[in-house]
Amino acid sequence: MKHPLESIPSSSQKPLFWAFLAGTLILFAVFRVLDVPLHTSAAPNGIVSFELAGTPFQAQAIIDSWHEMAYLLSSVEGEPVPGFVSRAYAFAAFGLGIDYLFMPVYATALALCILLAAGKHKGWFATFGAWLGWGAYAAAVFDAVENYALVRILLMNQVWSPYPEVAAFSATVKFGLLLLGLFYALVGGIVPIRSNELSET
Repeated sequence: MKHPLESIPSSSQKPLFWAFLAGTLILFAVFRVLDVPLHTSAAPNGIVSFELAGTPFQAQAIIDSWHEMAYLLSSVEGEPVPGFVSRAYAFAAFGLGIDYLFMPVYATALALCILLAAGKHKGWFATFGAWLGWGAYAAAVFDAVENYALVRILLMNQVWSPYPEVAAFSATVKFGLLLLGLFYALVGGIVPIRSNELSET
């Protein structure tokens, strides 16, 4: 098993990693801004709560909480202004769209980070890094499936099974792969592991 980015010259790996990391952090900062109005009692963790809702009932409760916030902000003598668009609803929809740009950026940043960490070692640890390099892109694929399900729920008003369940499952796998990749990169980059020992185990 070869790492998906193994063909990149070693001299270019670190500069590319920093470039993609910068792009990841910039887009992440955008998401943090977009996520502010998404925090409600039904969605204490904003968009992440929506991703992990898991049931039509919970997904509908989150959407309703975003609409209720809009009514409160737009009300005139207790009556909502006709045609007022929920800022939370609009931000969530925009965030789902821009997330498709975020996916290849963060996946490549993580894959490069894993590649740099794996390059310091040999044996099973380096081989495992190759698998996790593919795992970074697999996380982006699960993210795309999750987003598709959330778009059906949010923009097409299809708040029924299996969309909330698919979104929650895909989000769980995505987060698991990303955390595993980050942990590997941290261990491989910081903890000294003697290559000879790894080769012999």
